[in-house]
Amino acid sequence: MSNLNTHAPLRFITAGSVDDGKSTLIGRLLYDSKALLTDQLKNLDKTKNASDTIDFSVLTDGLEAEREQGITIDVAYRYFSTAKRKFIIADTPGHEQYTRNMVTGASTAHAAVVLLDASQINFDENPVKLLPQTKRHSAILKHLRCPHILVAVNKMDLLDFSQDKFQAIVRAYQDLAAQLDLGDVQFVPVSALNGDNIVHKSQHTPWYDGGALLEILENLPVGEQAVTDKAAFHLPVQYVLRADGDKQDDFRGYQGRIEAGQIAVGDLVRVEPSAQTSSIKQIISPNGIVDAAYVGEQVTVCLADDVDISRGDTIVAADTANLPTKRIKATLCWFDARALNPARKYLLKHTTQTVFAKVSEIHHVWDVHTLSNFSDQSTLNMNDIGEVSISLQKPILATAYADNTATGSFILIDEATYHTVAGGMILAEDADDF
Repeated sequence: MSNLNTHAPLRFITAGSVDDGKSTLIGRLLYDSKALLTDQLKNLDKTKNASDTIDFSVLTDGLEAEREQGITIDVAYRYFSTAKRKFIIADTPGHEQYTRNMVTGASTAHAAVVLLDASQINFDENPVKLLPQTKRHSAILKHLRCPHILVAVNKMDLLDFSQDKFQAIVRAYQDLAAQLDLGDVQFVPVSALNGDNIVHKSQHTPWYDGGALLEILENLPVGEQAVTDKAAFHLPVQYVLRADGDKQDDFRGYQGRIEAGQIAVGDLVRVEPSAQTSSIKQIISPNGIVDAAYVGEQVTVCLADDVDISRGDTIVAADTANLPTKRIKATLCWFDARALNPARKYLLKHTTQTVFAKVSEIHHVWDVHTLSNFSDQSTLNMNDIGEVSISLQKPILATAYADNTATGSFILIDEATYHTVAGGMILAEDADDF
């Protein structure tokens, strides 16, 4: 059976530089697909100027500071559906200062709409150059393993819908995609303000033989994690549930979300990092007692043996090859205005576990301008993307991000301020790190 689904709800983000038109595109998408409520339509009418132009960005720029500055700061989520599919949209910031918010929105996305402002491109250059933030966002999407990227070349109306200029931008992004080894990339010429190729095909681009943006989104396949591999079963323990002091009721359940695989009553399991083994005695779902449970489900499991388990431990299939480690290699996206201090410890939050961690080595940092890695940088500054080694005070059950995004990702937290300073994706190229 195929693990691709073109009818499942699609989560996608908009990404790009400041003023590329991300909020306007989403507003136009909602407006033309008739997904707005009456009060939203009334608010839109109030934004019309003398030329009857609507400010669609008010549908997503909810913060007062966003409306005042004309930029997106926070991630704005919008929900809508068509006859073919349900959608969850994350309008993410384009400003470099808020790259961390873009990472947040992209971390759970099935697809990304990368906007390019065609009017900002210098077509006297050959090849044309893309903006640094476009490159940075594309690199982040690569590291987050976003499966589908739709490049919406926006404001084509300002270029008289020139096919030659559109193709010049396409070639530039194709070169970027090849350097980053991006997966599925499609290109659409659009005018978000006027609605060209957003919901309906535009008469201004007879030379474009692809579908409108919405049509492409409606037909994108969504990959689903396999649920048939019992060896991949992975349950980070979020909460230990005990009975209320009644000695006759010795109930002890371990609650959490199954992040990989499946489990059934009677299956043998192992608890990490203690390596104790037992078997599944009972599985309780929100709908009651069940015989089996699958990836993504919230469950309470009871074991046949009295095992010492607490929040942060992980229950896995007994024969899984994964072992706890105190050293990981990872791709790190640095969010904080203060640079990484290799001499200090940070808190690393991985699934339900939080441990002290130290960046022991910076292997290289990605240069957004040259699209290459360099190794002479001894720290990470805000918005830098680097490959690092991290030493942990206590072991975690590390999984490569490429194998499982939930168990292969983590965040670093400043112990003093509790600010999230970085997001990380665990790598698996170096087996010595595991």
